[in-house]
Amino acid sequence: MCDYSLHAVATRPAQVGETIVTTTFRGTSTRGFASERDLSVAVCLLPGTELAFADNVRYDNRWIWTRTVNSRVGKFGKVDPHIPDRHHDAIEFPDGNYVLVTQLVEGQRATVLQLPVTQPLGEKTEQPAVEQHPTTTPTTRLPIG
Repeated sequence: MCDYSLHAVATRPAQVGETIVTTTFRGTSTRGFASERDLSVAVCLLPGTELAFADNVRYDNRWIWTRTVNSRVGKFGKVDPHIPDRHHDAIEFPDGNYVLVTQLVEGQRATVLQLPVTQPLGEKTEQPAVEQHPTTTPTTRLPIG
């Protein structure tokens, strides 16, 4: 998904294996991801998309200080989606902290590692039948010998 403030920018979905770059889009004050080859088109990520950054992630904290996250991997997601007219796109890091995409310092490169599994609406996945025997208890095998 692309943040609400990028509605006037050309967009396309992310592809596995591509390198994307943080940028500020012309005519907006919003930062986001773009392809290395075309910085004018926003690359939209689905929640759950996994990224590997080239370096530890840097971000602007309240537009005054630049901070660094000691991590190069993160997962794209949304924060506070119930609050309208606010940036929601964020990167969550392994320690559970997140940074809004619009706060990421420009020029950082990331590789799209994995897209989330999506399923068309109305399709159901078949769950394998698991045979359960409530009257039996599991046994433990001990090494012989």
